[in-house]
This record gives sequence, C-alpha cells and structure tokens, in this order.
Amino acid sequence: MPTVRRVRGYRISFYAADRDEPPHVHVTREKMEAKFWLNPFVRMAKNVGFRPHELNEIERILTKDRILLMEIWNAYFGP
Repeated sequence: MPTVRRVRGYRISFYAADRDEPPHVHVTREKMEAKFWLNPFVRMAKNVGFRPHELNEIERILTKDRILLMEIWNAYFGP
C-alpha cells in the first residue's frame, strides 16, 4: 500500500490492487480508516472509526491536495 502523504497524523495511501476502481485514497490513523473518492470531487466512500469533525478535516486536506493526489494516482496506475 503506497503511502502518498502524511499530514497531521493521517496516512494517505492507496492499495496497489485498486487499479480497477475510480481514483481514490485511503486515510488511516491508529485503527481508523476512511476511503475518499477523488474525482470529480472529493467525497467520502467509507468510514470506520473517524469522528465527523475528523472527516471534515480530512476532506479539507484532500480537497486542497486533490490535483496532486490525482497526478500521483495517474502516475502509478495510468490515466
């Protein structure tokens, strides 16, 4: 699972086997994990354990970095 970034204690990554899904990232911290779609805009797909205020913070981080995250996704998996 390649790590894309670490921000404010969150690990942002994707699974190498996720090639057949639309662009997205997994965000983990401790035993919590959330999945966010990146295209056409950032939106949560799944959450296990994060509180609403944490999800809001994560969404802000991902929205700010969405273009960079899409570039990394496309570099790894292809457009």
